[in-house]
Amino acid sequence: MEDEIKNIDSLANYWRESSEQNYATMQNLIKTKEFSWALFLGHLVIEKLLKALYVRRLEKHPVFSHDLLRLANKIDVELPTSFEEWLDEITTFNINARYDDYKQSFNKRCTIDFTIEWIEKIEKIRKWLINQL
Repeated sequence: MEDEIKNIDSLANYWRESSEQNYATMQNLIKTKEFSWALFLGHLVIEKLLKALYVRRLEKHPVFSHDLLRLANKIDVELPTSFEEWLDEITTFNINARYDDYKQSFNKRCTIDFTIEWIEKIEKIRKWLINQL
């Protein structure tokens, strides 16, 4: 679905607004200590901002992918040094929170310290992406 689009602003805003909704939900999940789901939503926050940037830069519908680094590479955006590694790790939150065979071990990893560390990284990437838009 990489077809060219006519209303770039509308589609980019759709992805950004959806990201903002997910960001608010992520914050609520942190408050209720649903850490694995908060990190899952953190992944969606970044994915949707990358898709908004994809639309803005390439003027096409974004590829169907949850792989954050792949999306960033398709956009050909110059990421800060640490972001590539972070995007790879954050991509795993999508899989680990979603599939039963990974959930239990992922839930054990999602201590408060682990979650705070990754939420801070998600927020840094989020702010950087918003500035790119």
